[in-house]
Formats: sequence, structure tokens, C-alpha cells
Amino acid sequence: QVQLVESGGGLVQPGRSLRLSCAASGRIFDIYAMGWYRQPPGKERELVARITNDAITTYGDTVKGRFTISRDGAKNTVYLQMDSLKPEDTAVYYCNSVHFGVQEYWGQGTQVTVSS
Repeated sequence: QVQLVESGGGLVQPGRSLRLSCAASGRIFDIYAMGWYRQPPGKERELVARITNDAITTYGDTVKGRFTISRDGAKNTVYLQMDSLKPEDTAVYYCNSVHFGVQEYWGQGTQVTVSS
């Protein structure tokens, strides 16, 4: 019913920046919020950032001050600007949509690797 397609992942050096995109299509009229989660190797999935349809943002503690989430409503797209990247940011990053009626959808994920 909803398709989420992430893009922008890749290999970057520590201290550099990367911008992720997530495009939503399908049943998008009842989206309440969209966000990014990540799962480092061998660890649990964790919140990176979330933005509601009234533009309220939430960030995980480990990325505050370095990452910024934004939304392009006309194109049903959310972005994650990642600055000052660290090796511990290495993870698979997943796009998420939350809908009125408590439904959730997930993208396939995009790999971000921070290494020298």
C-alpha cells in the first residue's frame, strides 16, 4: 500500500557529509510522520530522526547536532543530512512512515559506511 525507496547511501570518510533521501508513494494521504532508523552491525535498530506532518522533529541522542531531517511535502520525500560523520555511524539506514490508525511501513534500507 505504501512504497518507501531510500537512496544516497555509500562509503564516506570520517568528518565528511552524506545526504539520504526517502521517497514515499502509494497510500500516502494518511501519513502522520516519517523518519529514519538505523541498525549497526550486530546491534539493535535505533531511532535516528523523525519528523511529523506538522514539522515537529525528534533526534536520537547520538546524532543530535550532527544530523538534520527535513521534508519535501510536494514530492512526498524526506531527507537526512548527515554531517561530521563518525565510524560509529556505520549502519543500514531504514526509512519509516507512520500512519493514522497506527500502521507502519519500512523501506529496504541503504548502507552507510564511514571509514578511512
